[in-house]
Amino acid sequence: MAGIDKIIHERVRLLILTYVAGHDHNSVSFNELQRTLELTPGNLSVQLKKLKNAGYINIEKAFRDNKPYTTVGITLTGSDALNDYVNEMERIIKVLKS
Repeated sequence: MAGIDKIIHERVRLLILTYVAGHDHNSVSFNELQRTLELTPGNLSVQLKKLKNAGYINIEKAFRDNKPYTTVGITLTGSDALNDYVNEMERIIKVLKS
């Protein structure tokens, strides 16, 4: 398990990364993430900050109809890290099955 990325391995952060990576534009709104993943705004904010500090996501803030609008996108580093994580998990599963 030494090769497992501890940032991604946490359940909520893994959900966030996989959801954003699977989205058509690799970017989703904060509200969509919160609603879809059923997270509180505070919990989502904390997890996004950890992912951003790791360089795995970018966060853009703007206004739409005079209201704050935040989008979350996965970076190339984040995409690579997610792929590495999935590959490592597959490797571990193969070892356990043999």
